[in-house]
Amino acid sequence: MGDVQIEVSDRADRHRYEATVDGEVAGKAFYRRDHTTVTFTHTEVDDAFEGQGVGSTLVRWALDDVRRQGLRVRPLCPFVKAYIERHPEYADLVVPAEAP
Repeated sequence: MGDVQIEVSDRADRHRYEATVDGEVAGKAFYRRDHTTVTFTHTEVDDAFEGQGVGSTLVRWALDDVRRQGLRVRPLCPFVKAYIERHPEYADLVVPAEAP
């Protein structure tokens, strides 16, 4: 990651978390929220910022924010799902899958 300074914020008005680098939007994690659960639907990282830790920083910050709010996570987004699988300290946030 080097000198890259990544800042993350919840843009609730746009239903997404945004990661910025030097004021430029570098990544977005889209979600739907209800009273108990944040459902992550899609994550994007701008091609110019690939491989610089933007996606991981964005998802880690978002998951920490969800935890701070006492909510649960439904990771429909493959990137968020894979991040949680690689970081089991977030597994307790995941809503159990509904029976078919």
